[in-house]
Amino acid sequence: MGLTAEDISRLYAAHAEELLGYFARRTMQAETAVEMVGETFARAFAHRASFRGEQELEELAWVYGIARALLADFFRRGRVQRAALARLGVQIPELVHADFDRIEELAGLEAMRRRLGEELELLSGEHRDALRLRVLEERGYAEVAQMLGVSEQVARARVSRALRRLRSQMSSLREETNNA
Repeated sequence: MGLTAEDISRLYAAHAEELLGYFARRTMQAETAVEMVGETFARAFAHRASFRGEQELEELAWVYGIARALLADFFRRGRVQRAALARLGVQIPELVHADFDRIEELAGLEAMRRRLGEELELLSGEHRDALRLRVLEERGYAEVAQMLGVSEQVARARVSRALRRLRSQMSSLREETNNA
């Protein structure tokens, strides 16, 4: 079956802004969100012949499948892969300050940042310290444990519990934002 270049253009025109919000809410970085939208559609274009659906809803689900895979890759590697963009000669648009502000507004990032700060304050000091050392300072679990005067297993548990609580709270905020 496959998609045409026109189909990809139509999907981009109809859903790029929505996808931009999707990425911005998850990465909390406007510039990264823009890059990821471009990469998603570059991959969709490159693999358009592999699409096997028949309906527009299936096309959108296929694009979001690409987006989810890209997001997983982003979190796994810590950066967006630029190889496909370079191969296709796609230029990432230069953004001005107003563009960043608009993307952050569209994605509700200010509310998410505020809520994250509130949720961090609600964590116990032990959990907050473990999370700060492991995530913000990027220290290994052995070092976190040593700095906190606990076993490595306890350090891992504190970080895990803190992340689980934050994930739960931020998921509910994302759902509220998506439904608004």
